Amino acid sequence: MRDDPLFFLVIVACGAVACILLFGIGTFGKGGEFNRKYANKIMRWRIIAQFIAVLLILAFVFLRRQGG
Repeated sequence: MRDDPLFFLVIVACGAVACILLFGIGTFGKGGEFNRKYANKIMRWRIIAQFIAVLLILAFVFLRRQGG
């Protein structure tokens, strides 16, 4: 797995989701005008990033079961 570029792409995608999630939690906890203005956009970005990460994970599993 260490030589597989798709595996590294999955790791990066999961890391991006985690970063967006932590950023959103931080802004929510701080509150204020920034949170009111951007909370929904941050949530949308997280959902999009999660969708991409799930697709990459499914592709990785599918390709590894096919022997590719």
